[in-house]
Formats: sequence, structure tokens, C-alpha cells
Amino acid sequence: MYGVPADLARKRTPSTSPLRFIRRQHLSYIRLGNPKLSRNTGWRDASLEGCTNGIHLTARQRDFGDVHGDHYDRLPALAADLVNRRVNLIASTTTPAALAAKAATSAIPIVFTAGFDAVAVGLVGSLNRPGGNATGVSLYLADLAAKRLELLHELAPQAAVIGMLLNPNLPDGGSQWKDVQDAARLLGQQVHAVYAGSEGDFSRAFATLAQLNAGALLVGLDVLFISRRHQLVALAARHAIAAIYPLREFVLAGGLMSYAPNSGDGYRQAGIYAGRILKGAKPGDLPVVQPTKFDLVINLKTANALGLTIPHDLLVLADEVLE
Repeated sequence: MYGVPADLARKRTPSTSPLRFIRRQHLSYIRLGNPKLSRNTGWRDASLEGCTNGIHLTARQRDFGDVHGDHYDRLPALAADLVNRRVNLIASTTTPAALAAKAATSAIPIVFTAGFDAVAVGLVGSLNRPGGNATGVSLYLADLAAKRLELLHELAPQAAVIGMLLNPNLPDGGSQWKDVQDAARLLGQQVHAVYAGSEGDFSRAFATLAQLNAGALLVGLDVLFISRRHQLVALAARHAIAAIYPLREFVLAGGLMSYAPNSGDGYRQAGIYAGRILKGAKPGDLPVVQPTKFDLVINLKTANALGLTIPHDLLVLADEVLE
């Protein structure tokens, strides 16, 4: 669940007026990573829900290509293209896309779904009063990294060294590493960062983990990792390393464990905001939505394959257990 203004939670009813004014809008967005992660979340339906009082939205979604984490340099050109097309609204499904859009325009409304601190990276002035032309959903909370590290430490207490996989090409990706380092100091846990800026770097990163004798792995949030999650899960299995992931989709692909907000709900809330803005609301007046519930998902089949016994306390905490 997400913290949403009360008027967004009320169910909308269609207008009963015999005269309906039809407003056609062209909705374009930059899409990053696996399209299924944003396409199948009801984003468009939610944007339609945001247009009420007899004003109907005909949304034409135009995809400007999937930009994976090894091609972040393409984003400024894609954002500039959208601005040149004079679109009504830009929706971004990752932080790098939102930053590219923000740099490209101060006039066109931007609705983002961001995995990082929206204030710290400069997307908004504040969460409650964003100001400017951008608002949306933040999937970030500073203590998420601490909680993931704590869960991994509980699952693999024998791990003297825990590795963290990061993409060096991710704009402002250093905040993830800083959060983990701060959490590690409190736990007295030794952590090492390993980097992969492309799919070709994955094997090298896991070889580095082996050299470090890392007993567990925390996978950072990045679109490259999301779009190549099957490869990462397979490498973790091959190297017999316990890993915690930033999204449930990794666990569905065979990963061991994830702790995260529901990204699907986040995309739907962003869609509702898009609909309201296309109807006339100002982005700067709509507070950034934040998650209030986080799900722990555990894959017992993977745990058994790794020879791990999931502590009873973790199983009790789990919101979903895959067998």
C-alpha cells in the first residue's frame, strides 16, 4: 500500500451528463528495462481513472525503445525527442529516465516512479510540496538497505563477508552503497561492492565475490539487473550464494528472497496522477506518494537447493513463501 491523498482512494463513478466533452491527449513515456514490469501493472487504466467529471482521456502510449542499464547515455536524446514532439506529459518508470526528462524540460509535466530519494537526486523540492513540473511515486526509503542487509544477515549469519552488486553507470547509484555501508557498520558486518555495468560483466562480478569469500549477496536496484534477473539468479545458484533482491520478480525467477514495496501498486498510483494532471492538476501541488507496506518473499525451493534452513522467525515474517 502507498500513502495517497484521500480523494484518490475514493471510487470514481462515470458522469451521468448526456453531453460529454471528449478531450484527446497524447501520452508518451520513456520506458526502461523489461516492459512487462510497467506495461502489465494497470498504468494506462489508472491514468484513465484519474480523468473524471465527464472528461475522457484517449491515451496513446508511444514507446521510445527499451533502454537498459548499460545504455543510460541514450536517455537525454530520448527525453529531448519527447520535448520536441510537444507531448502533454512524460511518464518515467525509473529514476534515470526521470532525471533525463527533468533536465530536458521545466514546462511539460513529468510523472515518475523512482527507486531513489526524489529530493536528494533533485527531482522535487520536497515530498509534500514538490513544486516545479514533476511528481509521482517514490519507492525509496533510507532504511530499506538496512532492512535487506539485516534479513540477509539473519538468513546467513555465518557469512563473514557480504557482497553488494551495483551498476557503476547508474546516475547517483552511490546512495545505495552508502546506505548499505551505514547499515553494515551498525551490524558490525563486512561488506564489499562488486560492479557490473553490462551483462558481460556478470560472470566477472561473481568471480570477484568468490575471491572475496563472500557468503551472501545483496543485489542493488537497477534496470539492467531487473531486465537480466534470470541470468543473475542462475549465477547465484551456480555459485551457491544466498542473495536478497530488490523486487519480488527476482524471487519468481528462482531467486532466494526479496524485500520491497509493491512496484505494481506504485505504477498504478503514478497512472492516477498522470490522469489528474492531464485533467488540469499541477504536478507541483501533488505530494510524492510513498510506500507504507513492504513484502518479504522467500523461495523455499531455492533455499533447499542451497542447503539453507530458513529460520522460523523469517518464515513467520514472510508475506509470501514459494514452495
